[in-house]
Amino acid sequence: MSKAIQVAIDGPASSGKSTIAKKIAKKLAYVYLDTGAMYRAITLLALDGHIPAEDADALKALAEASEITFEPGENGQRVLVNGQDQSEAIRTDRISKEVSAYSAVSEVRQVLVEKQRAYTQNGQGVVMDGRDIGTVVLPDAEVKIFLTASAEERGRRRFLENQAKGYSEMNLEDLIEDIKRRDLYDSTREDSPLVPADDAVMLDSSDLTLEEVEDSILAEIHRVIA
Repeated sequence: MSKAIQVAIDGPASSGKSTIAKKIAKKLAYVYLDTGAMYRAITLLALDGHIPAEDADALKALAEASEITFEPGENGQRVLVNGQDQSEAIRTDRISKEVSAYSAVSEVRQVLVEKQRAYTQNGQGVVMDGRDIGTVVLPDAEVKIFLTASAEERGRRRFLENQAKGYSEMNLEDLIEDIKRRDLYDSTREDSPLVPADDAVMLDSSDLTLEEVEDSILAEIHRVIA
C-alpha cells in the first residue's frame, strides 16, 4: 500500500462497525481502535462504582484515571480495563442499556477523544470506529464511512450474536426497541451527536453480506490512495 491513511467508520448501535473495522485493519495491516469499547469500559467502571451518569465530575476523574488498552486475542481483540480482561463484560446487555447515557457526558467524551487521538500520532495507518470519528475524533480522515442498517436487521444481528455467546438477557423484540431508543439518544445528544460527516460515504448494509460491505469499503480506500 503506497501510503498510510486514517479510516473513520461511524454508525449506530449494532451496525457492524467493529466487525468490519477489524477486518479492514487486518487486511491493510493498520492499527485498529474500537472507541465504543472505551465508552463501554467507562460505563462498566461507573456502574460497578455506583457513579450515576449525572455526576460529570466523578466520571471525568474516572475516565482520566482509567487505563484502557487493547491486545490481540482469540476473538480478534481483548479489552483490558485497568489491567483486567473485560472483553466479555463490556458487551453484555447490562452495559448496552446504559452506555448511551454515560457516553453522552461531555467531560467523559473530552477525555476519551484525547486518548483516541493519541493512537494516530505515530504516523501509522489507523482504522477507528465509533459514532463521532469522522466528525470529531478524526475530522481530517482520508476515508469516512457511515455504516448503517435497519433497526430490525441490527436487532436480529445482535440477537444472533448474543445467542452464540450464551447471552439471553433480552428477546428479539426488546433488542429492537433498545436499539431504537439508543438511536434516538445518540442522534439527539448535545455533545457529538450521531450524524454522518459531510464527506462520509453512506453505506446501508441491511441487504449486504459482510464480505460485500468489506469489499465496498476497501474499494473506497483504494480509490483514495490510488
